[in-house]
This record gives sequence, structure tokens and C-alpha cells, in this order.
Amino acid sequence: MSRDHTVTLTVPADGAYLGVLRTAAAGLAARLQFTLDEIEDLRIAVDEACAMLIRLTAPSEELRCRFSLDGERLRVEVAVTGAAVAPDTSTFAWQVLASLADEVSAALDGPTASITLTARRESTGRSRPEASGRTLTACGRA
Repeated sequence: MSRDHTVTLTVPADGAYLGVLRTAAAGLAARLQFTLDEIEDLRIAVDEACAMLIRLTAPSEELRCRFSLDGERLRVEVAVTGAAVAPDTSTFAWQVLASLADEVSAALDGPTASITLTARRESTGRSRPEASGRTLTACGRA
């Protein structure tokens, strides 16, 4: 892929719509030829990031997810408005998110809370040796 591409999806800040964003993440990662394990890691990471953010706002707000495709890297920025606090980076959910993404950060800018994560294809030298074959039983996912 020679050009950068950006896809932005906006859904209600309600857990019922997270499947749409997980599916988009998987489809875009497949476009970048991520492995099946990498695609599943990204799906779970997007789900965790969105779940963390929708807890910070009312269901009447919107959840915006911006996917930026850049060669072998997929950057995902998830944001909600109406938040009074930044996402809590000391939780188990944050630890799960950080273990699934190559880079992750959280921010609060006025009433907008966001989480940004980056995933790279394995061929770019991923430094997460636990990436294959791990089980996340604490989250109910295997």
C-alpha cells in the first residue's frame, strides 16, 4: 500500500454498536495482511478501548473511531465527547489493551476523552513474544 488511508466511523456511545467497530478493525487489518492472531488481537484491543470510553460518557453521545492505515501499521484513535475524566490507565482493562497493541496512549482534551493504539504487522519486528498462543481467561476470551 503506497498511500496513507483513513477511515472514520461514528456510532452511538453504546456497547450494542461495538461489533461494527470490531468488524471494521478486522477488515482493515486484513487489508494490511495482518496474521489471524494479529487481527484477533486488534479486534479485542479496539473492543477494550471502546468499552473503556463509553463508560466515561452518556449513551446519547457519539463514539468516533478513526483508523489510519500506513504501510504495515494500523493506528486507531477512539474518542468520545462528554467525558469529565481521562481513561484510567491503572486498570486491568488497560493492561489487557497495552498487551494487545504495540503502542497505546490515553488523553483528555476538554470534554473529549480518547485512546490511541497502534498495531503493526509481524514482519515489522513485533517485540511481543507472547503474541501467539496466549489465552485471556480473565476477560472470558480464549
